[in-house]
Amino acid sequence: MRLEILGCQVDNLTMDETLERIEAFVRSGKPHQHVVVNVDKIVKAARDPAIKRIINSCDLINADGMPVVWASRLLRKPLKERVTGIDLFLKLLERAEQQGWRVYLLGAKEPVLRAAVAKIRERFPRLNLVGYRNGYWSESEEPSVMEAVARARPHLLFVAISSPKKEELLARYRELVSVPFSMGIGGTLDVVAGEVSRAPVWMQDAGLEWFYRFLQEPRRMFKRYFVDDSYFYWLFAREFFKTLRPKA
Repeated sequence: MRLEILGCQVDNLTMDETLERIEAFVRSGKPHQHVVVNVDKIVKAARDPAIKRIINSCDLINADGMPVVWASRLLRKPLKERVTGIDLFLKLLERAEQQGWRVYLLGAKEPVLRAAVAKIRERFPRLNLVGYRNGYWSESEEPSVMEAVARARPHLLFVAISSPKKEELLARYRELVSVPFSMGIGGTLDVVAGEVSRAPVWMQDAGLEWFYRFLQEPRRMFKRYFVDDSYFYWLFAREFFKTLRPKA
């Protein structure tokens, strides 16, 4: 079941239900695109109709961000749970190792990518990693980059570049690459490589991962969290007060 949360569609699924859906995608062999919705994505979608179209047209949409889950509950459209991108990524690598699915990693800086690949191979020694490439290429190189992905024929494609570039890239090359499951993973490889530490569990549960991230890179993250993302709370307030109006 899909719910609309502040203009973005979200599949109301648990982690286990999400994994079952992805297994069905892989079995089908047809291309499917995944996206996670968080505060940043909702703000971008509200400001850019093209981004909203891409998000809402994805085959699987999870809520990654406690503010989105809390907003859903206050708007009387409660989501079952938060499905974080990094947790889904790691669970999919585990399942890919078990099932023999082919995996391709695309994105991140070269040293980060190589460190992440080493950690992944150590943790999942039987994983069929059919290719990986850093996230830096020119516009003219883009078609050949995606053709290389297509030639590797992965079951799972993980793209670690910034939003909305990764969503736009996957939508643009959906049919050419024809990957059963493609997913943008943002800065996940930085965490896997040990370049960035993840917030403690209590901060994750309290919805304070953003604050932990801000403390790590205050200059870089200030504008996003304290300027750009403030629009989310205006969007929420507008919708919340609509729910308080008496029905005719």
